[in-house]
Amino acid sequence: MTEEQVILVDTLDNQIGLMPKMEAHEKALLHRAFSVFTFNDKGELLLQQRAADKYHSPLLWTNTCCSHQRDGEGSLEAGRRRLQEEMGFSCDLEEVFWFIYKAPFDNGLTEHELDHVMVGKHNEDPVINPEEVADFKWMTLAAVKEEMTAKPEIYTAWFRIIFNEYYQRIVERT
Repeated sequence: MTEEQVILVDTLDNQIGLMPKMEAHEKALLHRAFSVFTFNDKGELLLQQRAADKYHSPLLWTNTCCSHQRDGEGSLEAGRRRLQEEMGFSCDLEEVFWFIYKAPFDNGLTEHELDHVMVGKHNEDPVINPEEVADFKWMTLAAVKEEMTAKPEIYTAWFRIIFNEYYQRIVERT
């Protein structure tokens, strides 16, 4: 099986090439990614705890799902695909914004991503894929904010950035 490729981009999200995912993370090259935030009718956010064998950020809590678009795949299409693969459901998504971040990890890898953030509505508990997800929980945004202030180390780097810097944009979509 060939290694998954990521889409290398410039700072305006123009595609400039493809590269194996691990190589892009080793070289800290900017590539396209996405983060999905799914809310229920009570305004609660569905969070996932990353699986224990993830190559970075294992067992940390994060948004509903996240990954990388495939070559020729739109962000919304990719978001729906990964929701199904990781959480066992799909729903309509709306892209809200994108931003660039860089986060080095202790294992020598670096996430340097142009991250498309999207939101969706879903009311059922997920059927998680244990290869991707260790656990899930529904939380109000206020509860996430409180826990993130008290224990930031239990959350992924990108989720903390999105939540701390773009909180209002997310609140407006719930």
